[in-house]
Amino acid sequence: MVFHSYGSKTGRSLMLLPGLGVSHEMFLPLVELLREDFHVIAVEVDGFILGEHSRFTSIDDQAAQANRYVKDQLGGHLDAAYGLCMGGKILSRMMERKEITVDHAVLDAAPLLPLPKWMYAPFGYYKCMTAWMSYRWTGFWKRLFRSHYFHVLLDECRKVWPYGKGRAVRDGFNDVYAHKLNSIGGADIHFWYGSKEAFFAKFQARHLAQLHPDTHIEIFQGMNHGQLLIDRPEEVASRIRNYLLHGRAASNQPFSCQ
Repeated sequence: MVFHSYGSKTGRSLMLLPGLGVSHEMFLPLVELLREDFHVIAVEVDGFILGEHSRFTSIDDQAAQANRYVKDQLGGHLDAAYGLCMGGKILSRMMERKEITVDHAVLDAAPLLPLPKWMYAPFGYYKCMTAWMSYRWTGFWKRLFRSHYFHVLLDECRKVWPYGKGRAVRDGFNDVYAHKLNSIGGADIHFWYGSKEAFFAKFQARHLAQLHPDTHIEIFQGMNHGQLLIDRPEEVASRIRNYLLHGRAASNQPFSCQ
């Protein structure tokens, strides 16, 4: 793992963990909105490090590395952390290990439940095809797969592809969807997902709420996977800033953002 630090190290700490197949650079617009007031740490996951050939190890190993950084560099405490998809899975495992404290955690469409074994091959094939090949398609397939947000994510995927290639994607995918979150500890936990990804994400949210009844579930209408972060980083920044400066949200009911 590589940890990129921005802002004042005396400010409140915020760790950002990216999704499968992308680097820390997907967070740069968000970092620019928050770096003046907070100490922001953007993480590069093994297998997806720009300019460095590496292999993805496991979710558990990535969580252990991140926890070690927090213990060594931040006294074992994070004021806030945000993880998108695989990054949310890593963050959930960091909190499950109970080695550090995280005051405010955002799990954005994190896969917290394993897939049935029969789904691994078709779902993995779909994920790899859309991530690494669909930018070459035209016509109907281009319209189907390249919405605005996904076009940006594909650009991010293409940047890290030379350093981990398909092996990192396959290894990451297989481990992300192989394990079930069994426990989690934290004072203020949020689960976000877009209404367009609800078929999969709502089961993850329900599972998290069973483990942690105070989980604050927020559903963003009209949004797809990662779209809020890509299209509206100012909205993400505003919410994280509110958590850091004013504590948790007042309501524990699902929230819909029009």
